[in-house]
Amino acid sequence: MSTTSAVARHQALPFTLMKPVIRTFFKTLRLVLGPVMLLKERLTQPKGVQRNAAAQAAVDMQCQNLALYQFNTCPFCIKVRQEMRRLSLPIEKRDAQHHVANRDELHQGSGATKVPCLKITEANGQTRWLQDSKAIVAYLRERFATSAA
Repeated sequence: MSTTSAVARHQALPFTLMKPVIRTFFKTLRLVLGPVMLLKERLTQPKGVQRNAAAQAAVDMQCQNLALYQFNTCPFCIKVRQEMRRLSLPIEKRDAQHHVANRDELHQGSGATKVPCLKITEANGQTRWLQDSKAIVAYLRERFATSAA
């Protein structure tokens, strides 16, 4: 074994030993903060817009072509869910953290497992994937805020 590879292995050893400690720390942090974030989301739910029955039925129909891939305790996903509530949008939520099939579909369709990600199925059957909470919120506002009367 050469001296340089022995030095490199020795330098990598502390990180290798710290990896489980770091993972455990962040897992514990998620376990503690997750319920707090979900409680805050529940307590700060915005009131949804009121539409007449026909307008809401039209919005409900349009939302059937949308699906939000998300993690429950992701702050960016919470931001998108809050906007969905504010706009009274019944968009299907798909858990990409604990549901392997959803995670695989997200990765295959968008090329990454980054959440939140909005799957948009156009009228012609084409699918596009919109990532980033700011872009998703802007899209939802542009598409549905004008019908919120």
